[in-house]
Amino acid sequence: MPHGDITHIDIPVSDNAAGSRFYGGLFGWQIAEVPGFEGYPMWQAPNKISGGGLAPRSADFSQPRSYVEVDSIDESLVKVTELGGTVLRGKEPIDENSWWAIFQDPDGNVMGLYEGAPSADS
Repeated sequence: MPHGDITHIDIPVSDNAAGSRFYGGLFGWQIAEVPGFEGYPMWQAPNKISGGGLAPRSADFSQPRSYVEVDSIDESLVKVTELGGTVLRGKEPIDENSWWAIFQDPDGNVMGLYEGAPSADS
């Protein structure tokens, strides 16, 4: 996905099975746990493009969070602070080819960043 596209949306749930039934029934999303990400069911919309996960609800994660694709999380986090935002969670690996981070904008909105390694065929 190009820099700036929304690539993933996490939805906080208290119960994975109940959340899966609700969102699967409501929107027709395919929801399943992926090996290596147990306890974090991933959903995919019928368009096969939109997707995300059902993540454990907590005191600091109580609203859906969108993740935006960026070319460089490191550069984007520098811009976050330059523009008056706050880094809440620095760059962390998802796997050997992708990373994530979380920031808060000056209005208090919490968003995520996603960086994936370029594919070999691009």
